[in-house]
Amino acid sequence: MEIDQIVDLLRHTVWTTLMLAAPVLAISLGSGLLVSVFQAATQINEQTLTFVPKIVLTLLVFSLGFSHFASTLVEFTQHVLLLGSKVGQ
Repeated sequence: MEIDQIVDLLRHTVWTTLMLAAPVLAISLGSGLLVSVFQAATQINEQTLTFVPKIVLTLLVFSLGFSHFASTLVEFTQHVLLLGSKVGQ
């Protein structure tokens, strides 16, 4: 395997990881921020108030985006297998 193939594989791996994780992390971060602002405004410091909305929204985003996540992983796997088949030639 040549160095340019390794660099391409690493670049593609990092890009795929970011594209899969970004929507879930963004929703989790946004909901956490909104709950924190609400807690600061009302002075309610309940631990479950921060956890429940984040986990519900995260699961909702994951379930709604599952087909996109799966197709992205299939494309990535095909890319990796194509690179692997080129190495043997």
